[in-house]
Amino acid sequence: MTTEILIGQDVHNPEAATTLPDTPERKAKQVPEPKTFHILAVVPDAEDQFESGLIKADSTIHYEEVLTPVLFVMKLGPDAYKDQTRFPSGPSCKEGDFVIVRPNSGTRLKIHGREFRIINDDSVEAVVEDPRGISRA
Repeated sequence: MTTEILIGQDVHNPEAATTLPDTPERKAKQVPEPKTFHILAVVPDAEDQFESGLIKADSTIHYEEVLTPVLFVMKLGPDAYKDQTRFPSGPSCKEGDFVIVRPNSGTRLKIHGREFRIINDDSVEAVVEDPRGISRA
């Protein structure tokens, strides 16, 4: 006989299991807090149609999101950009910036259908004011 443990369940009290968050406020608490020199970024939504008006296939949208070079910085870890020898000019970005990184950079994770990435502070190659129109070459 196998014992199934639910997410959020206490192994010492199997009857006390937590439920998945059902409100935006509770869902927001599931966003990870970056540690050390890491940066938490979210993948912007891909456009659902081409400039010509032709609707994109779901697989096309998925690949554009997975391979996007553009991320939106949500949070900086406490040690991000603190090393003066590696970053003599100061931080490369701040919270709220759109940044350019290499495709597939960082640790990919999905929270409630939204893709996030945890990247290193030295993964940021540029900051852009308006990311619309930028895609992988």
